[in-house]
Amino acid sequence: MNKTLFAAGAALSALLFTPSAVAAQDQWPVEPAEYVEVSAIHIDDGFELKYMNHLANMWRKSMEFRVEKGWIEGYEILRNIHARAGEPDLYLLTRFTKMVSPEEGRARAKEWRAFNEATTEEMQEASAGRAEYRTLGSTMMLRRLVWDD
Repeated sequence: MNKTLFAAGAALSALLFTPSAVAAQDQWPVEPAEYVEVSAIHIDDGFELKYMNHLANMWRKSMEFRVEKGWIEGYEILRNIHARAGEPDLYLLTRFTKMVSPEEGRARAKEWRAFNEATTEEMQEASAGRAEYRTLGSTMMLRRLVWDD
């Protein structure tokens, strides 16, 4: 009887502790997908239309350029309908699949300035002008997870 129990226990242990069983136990049910950069935007009272016009023109044009170049997968604007005190009015989302190297980043920046037909200084001045009525509250980098089916 003891030999039978010992043999059954040994067989069960061998089954449970084989490398494939251990690997299966360590397998996550999700895997990483694209990155999502989220910018939280606060807009001063009375300037929402002005900022939305900026988004519809300059920002949209730049985002479409990035999609066309394959630099990003997509972008979205989310409005915080029931914003509580201190919460942002809008969230601007940018989706992309990989981080770029410093060399690639410099090449993209050069191409970006040419596309905008503006120097870095001119683009910063334009951003400073928007700072009169909108504030970047925060920026987060998230990573979407998908089911590993």
